[in-house]
Amino acid sequence: MSATTIQSLKVLVESIILDPKYHDILTVVKGARNGAVYGAKVRFPHALVMIMLFRSGTFREKVRLIFNATKTHALNLAKFATIYKSTCLLLKLYGPTPGKEGPYDSFIAGLLGGYVVFGQRSKRGKISSVSQQIVIYIFARVALALARLAVKPGYGLPGVSEPKQSAAISHYAWPVFASMSWAAVMHLFRWHAAELQPSLRSSMVYIYQNSDDWDGLRNFIWHNK
Repeated sequence: MSATTIQSLKVLVESIILDPKYHDILTVVKGARNGAVYGAKVRFPHALVMIMLFRSGTFREKVRLIFNATKTHALNLAKFATIYKSTCLLLKLYGPTPGKEGPYDSFIAGLLGGYVVFGQRSKRGKISSVSQQIVIYIFARVALALARLAVKPGYGLPGVSEPKQSAAISHYAWPVFASMSWAAVMHLFRWHAAELQPSLRSSMVYIYQNSDDWDGLRNFIWHNK
């Protein structure tokens, strides 16, 4: 393919992606692209560290696990972005007020995307560990946001969103939340460790359980027994 042909093709593609009439549908494509890129960027370093340090197996097996985890995370976010933005677009075009975004369009689109992408089990009836981590991460952020909204003047719950009460709750809420979270996770790790998410359990075993035993200076400082 000649340089002239490549340049002509580039001009044609740019004329399409810059045309306002294609903007809405192309946001779906760009959303899928951004979801895949972000998922890969986030998952790869996490999987690299956690699998190389805490998982057993050969180097090839670990590389395959890293690749699969990265691919799953990237594809999940790409698929969710595609479903979410497509649904929002369809609701905007064909909803109760065509051409205008509805107040619950984002909720409906998120509900559908969450069910299709993250709410499914494998053929063996298991839930993907990557999906679990993503959903738990989202849930934690949602819980914090709702807690802040609950004491926000004009939005929050009656009796707790008044300025004085809101300020007091905001001041003390975080230390209570942090201490209770750690109290709960340490109790669960001590008595019900099998119920914790595997990567969390592995890290806690390394820090708290493997530090209980050693038989010399070498595995006291440099290695676990």
